[in-house]
Amino acid sequence: MPSFDVVSEVNMQEVLNAVNQATREVGTRFDFKGKNVKFELDGSAITMTAPDKFQLSQMYDILTAKMVSRKVNVKCLEREDAQESVADARQVVKVRQGIESDLARRLMKSIKDAKVKVQVAVQGDQLRVTGKKRDMLQEVISLLKAEKVDMPLQFTNFRD
Repeated sequence: MPSFDVVSEVNMQEVLNAVNQATREVGTRFDFKGKNVKFELDGSAITMTAPDKFQLSQMYDILTAKMVSRKVNVKCLEREDAQESVADARQVVKVRQGIESDLARRLMKSIKDAKVKVQVAVQGDQLRVTGKKRDMLQEVISLLKAEKVDMPLQFTNFRD
C-alpha cells in the first residue's frame, strides 16, 4: 500500500552556516563595533547577546535574513522573551524540529474531516499516512499544504 511521512525537519548544518554568517556581519557592522554582541549555537538553541533589546531585534533580523538566504524556513524559529540585566540583554531562539502532539492531532483531525480514505498514524515526531491509491495520498498532501500550520512541513518517504 502506498504511504508517505509528514515531517518537520531543519538542516542544522545550514543553521550553523547562517549563524556563522550572521556573526561575521555583526562583527563588521558599524553600529555593533566595540560592543559585546554575539551569537552562540548550542544544540538547537541560538543565544543572542547584545547591550539592549533594540540591538537584539536587529540581530534577529540579520539572523533571519541569513537563514532565508541559506533556504532555512524561519517558521521553525521560536523566540523566547528577552532577559535584560544591568550589563546586557540575552534572548534564546529555539530551532523547532518534529511535529508536536497537538499539531499532529490537529492535522489528523483535518484529514479525517476531509473524508479521505487514508489511515494516519503518529510515529514519534512524524505522521505516517497510508492509503490504497496514490491519488488519495496526493489529495492529502495538497490538503496539508493548504492547512495553516506554523511549522514547515515536508513530505518524505513516499512509497508505492
